[in-house]
Parts: sequence; structure tokens; C-alpha cells
Amino acid sequence: MGALDNLGPVRSLRFLLSRRWVLLALAIAVVAYATWWLGGWQFDRLADRKDSNEVIRVNEERDPAPVEDVLAPGGDVGDSDEWRVVSATGEYDVDDTVIVRYRTRDGAAGVDVVVPLVTADGTSLLVDRGWLATEAAGTAPPSVPEPPAGEVTVTGYVRADGEGDSTGVVDQQTRAVNSASIGEALDREVYGGFVELRSEDPGPATPLEPVELPELDNGPHFFYGLQWWFFGLLAIGGFGYLAYDEWRRGGPRGPRRTSSRPRAEDPADEPSPAARA
Repeated sequence: MGALDNLGPVRSLRFLLSRRWVLLALAIAVVAYATWWLGGWQFDRLADRKDSNEVIRVNEERDPAPVEDVLAPGGDVGDSDEWRVVSATGEYDVDDTVIVRYRTRDGAAGVDVVVPLVTADGTSLLVDRGWLATEAAGTAPPSVPEPPAGEVTVTGYVRADGEGDSTGVVDQQTRAVNSASIGEALDREVYGGFVELRSEDPGPATPLEPVELPELDNGPHFFYGLQWWFFGLLAIGGFGYLAYDEWRRGGPRGPRRTSSRPRAEDPADEPSPAARA
């Protein structure tokens, strides 16, 4: 008789060592780890969102800074400078206007219009002057309202360059603003990053739709994180319940029951007449 045979209820836990239960336990462990990681990832995103919102909030309230104090030709935009308000004075080069396609607002198709502002030292600042509706997504507008002529002072929000394959420039059209790609396509020196227009002095005859400022909320990350952790606890709790139910029934096949009814006599058990004689 094995050692576990004398352990009473513990003996019935041997079913957990069966192939089926070991595989189930491994699956639950994987699910629990995945949901724990995903929940933590959502809370990390929440922390990043809060930090980003604070940077945006502070930068929007600061006085405009000269563009050369924040951006540099060919440089990168630091995280702390995102949405910083800057100002620059120069002249727009309308001939080098770049159309940014596939920009929708409230379900409507449109484009953003980016025009280089040539400053006094010859360096160009890419200015996203705003949004213009189009008839269909991905198409260029037949005409674009022109910016103010002559010297103009621009105030706007600093934005980081876009990345990836969508930043290529073909026929002065692109899908994402990247200062290096646009500068190379236009063969001109440009500041790193770009500026989304807040105001122009003097103003244009026909203004474009202004930039939409980001919403400074925390998003759904907190509740998403709780949901992932709840799913993990639910999986662990479900495994525990199934194991308890199996243990309560005495193992995979349950305890062997013995019938309390008397066994019916089989006629074959009766002695034959010859035997009785």
C-alpha cells in the first residue's frame, strides 16, 4: 500500500497529476501571466498619458518662444517640446506647398496644407496651415487658399516628425509630415519637426480649418487594466473551482459506489433436481 493511501482526503488530490489537469494548469498559468502583463501595460500607458498631458498643458500655457530657441535645422523634437508654442517671421514659399493626404475630420475627407516659411537666415519652417475638405479621401483639392503675402509672423504648436513609409514625398504630396523627407524633396534646409498653425499676422484672406488640440483626458487605460487583471483572477478562480469540484467527487471517476439493494437471486444459482436428490 502506497504512502498516499493513508493520507485521507489528500490522497484524492493525485488527480491533479494527471495529463489532463497538468495541461489545464499550464494553460491557466499562461492566461494568468498574459492578463497580468496586459494589465500592467495598460497602467504603463496610463502613466505615459498623464505625463504627456502635463507636458501639453504646461507648454500650451507658456508664452511663445522664438523658433530658433526650440527647433534646430535637421534636429529632432524633444518630448518636452511637443506642443510648445513658438513664433517665427518670414515669407511663405507657396510654390513649395506640400499636401498631406488622408486627413479626416468628423468623417469628412480632407487634406492638411503645409507651406514652408522662409526665415531671415534662409532656413525654412514647415507650417501646417490647417485642414481643407476634399471630395474624396486621398485626393488633392483643385485649389488651395493662399497664405498671406509678404512678411508674416506665425505662431504655432511644435510637433514631432512623422515616421515610417507614409512620410515619402511624391509630387509634393505625402501622408505624414517629416521634415527630413520634405526638405530633401524641396531641396531646402528646414527646421526639424514642424509647426501647426495657431495664428498669422497679417491674417489670410481665406483661413483654413485650424488645428484640433488634443483632449487632455486619461483615456480608457485604467479600466482596461482592471479588466485584464479581472480576467486573470477569473481564470485562476475557475481552475480552483474545477479542482475543488473534482476533489469533492473523489477524483476523475468519483468514488466507487456499492449498492445497498440485495442482489437478486439468479435461477442458475439454484441447485439442480439431481443435486437435491
